[in-house]
Amino acid sequence: MPKRKRTFPCGHRGMGKYCHVCAEKERARSAKRQQKDEWKQTFAADPIDLQGLPKEIVAKARQILQGLADGRDYREFSGKRLQHDRSEISIPVTRSYRLLCRASGSSLTPTRIMTHEEYNSRKPRS
Repeated sequence: MPKRKRTFPCGHRGMGKYCHVCAEKERARSAKRQQKDEWKQTFAADPIDLQGLPKEIVAKARQILQGLADGRDYREFSGKRLQHDRSEISIPVTRSYRLLCRASGSSLTPTRIMTHEEYNSRKPRS
């Protein structure tokens, strides 16, 4: 007597004790969820909030932050002091994002990353 295909509770048809289609989808979902959790955990070590930014921007910003932490000069990253507040330094991350740092003595403290549009529209401090 040949084996018959059966209909699983999910609606798929096949042979065996469980639906292999749904099992594979669940494995893929689980792997994706784990990857997402690992990605979220990497933000805990960042000196500023980088969540919500595209992955490429986060990677480039982390590269710049690491370089600054290693003692590299901000000018190596095309950074410049702002005219209205010489203690503030702007470092371009990409064409669309800027990293702002505050200089105190010889050390730099990253304060914020923002879009170029936000950066251009913000008012200088008086």
